[in-house]
Amino acid sequence: MDCFIGIDLGSTTTKAMILDENLGTLGKGITNSRSNYETATSVAKQEAVISARLTLFQRELEARGLDNIGGDVFLDRLEQSFRLEQFLEQLEDLHQTCFNYISGPRVAGMEKPISETLSETIRRIATEAAKMYEPGARRKSDFFRDIAGSRFMDIGEKLCKQAKLPFDILLNIYDKSIIEVENRPPSGDLQRKFEAALDRVAPVMLPVAARLEEIRQALLAALGIVINEVYVVGTGYGRVTLPFPKEHIRSEILCHGLGAHMMYPGTRTVLDIGGQDTKGIQIDDAGIVENFQMNDRCAAGCGRYLGYIADEMNMGVHELGPLALKAKKKVRINSTCTVFAGAELRDRLALGEERSDILGGLHRAIVLRAMSIISRSGGISNEFTFTGGVANNLSAVRELKKLVVENYGDMTINIDPNSIYTGALGAAAFARRSANGEN
Repeated sequence: MDCFIGIDLGSTTTKAMILDENLGTLGKGITNSRSNYETATSVAKQEAVISARLTLFQRELEARGLDNIGGDVFLDRLEQSFRLEQFLEQLEDLHQTCFNYISGPRVAGMEKPISETLSETIRRIATEAAKMYEPGARRKSDFFRDIAGSRFMDIGEKLCKQAKLPFDILLNIYDKSIIEVENRPPSGDLQRKFEAALDRVAPVMLPVAARLEEIRQALLAALGIVINEVYVVGTGYGRVTLPFPKEHIRSEILCHGLGAHMMYPGTRTVLDIGGQDTKGIQIDDAGIVENFQMNDRCAAGCGRYLGYIADEMNMGVHELGPLALKAKKKVRINSTCTVFAGAELRDRLALGEERSDILGGLHRAIVLRAMSIISRSGGISNEFTFTGGVANNLSAVRELKKLVVENYGDMTINIDPNSIYTGALGAAAFARRSANGEN
């Protein structure tokens, strides 16, 4: 099966999209960006291939009349079970890598208790992992480093305290090891992990268990389909570092414009708020960019700024929007500069302002800045599409809708659940065009 791949290497996350010959989405993948951009690209592509295999499996089930056995619930459980297998594999890799760093003068004489504490920490994380991947379970993140790191800190510190060991030694071992592990993509043995996932799911879903062998054959057939990468195009903030020749690289402005057009063909204005920059883009009825504006070199008001605010408030980025929605008043935020954000935030808290009110004002300040960029690009024309990771922030969306109505009247505002993949989608479409000899 011929396919076309788009890679969007952002400053905080790297995304990949796989399209078939008819521009249908086969799979998508995302990972946290690293200093090792080649690894980030490899991991995102691998995640997209996993997603594509699930799509092909679904098609096989439909072709064999098995799609009514569990439906979406079954496929969701299978994917979560696969993720569990992948997590446990990386956890064991972390375990073995940590042993390479149990040495040196600081550890001398404590090798055995440190090793035992380390192993018990990993064992407890593995034991509780199944609950994190149950249907409906909420995780702070889907990235291995975030999940494993938070549990390692919590469990490891408690065990060190009980054993009267200095936790900073264990933490130092972890910090060195996790860099190695996250720069090694999980193994490509998808068949083993998918079959193990299927065996986990079958016992808890009787319809699946009753026709397990038929379903297994459909899975093996899907895994056996050859995915032929005809053409790959890279884009994004770090595109110049992508391991592709320059003819395989496209501007993120062009890719976001075309990606938004593919999602919503009526789009004429695009706002993208990514990790490092904000872009206001005007496109024609074919998705071709006519004009654009973007922020300067500063990351003020972008994803990284929100990440910094989340760290200052000891919260997850995904928690900021819901808390801001609870604001009873909007605290005026004078600067969206990342450098000064911490100081202003602490000052507001010291004055007794509620965290929700501060965040409400902060989200409005971010959107006001974005609206200024859109205005400089040519304003808003129907339809208007909001893309990028910040488009998943409900508070930012609410403020944006208010300001659009206030300044431009009623407009069709499109926000796709997969908006973070817009750039990768556009890149994949450019890949197909290039493969076909088109511009």
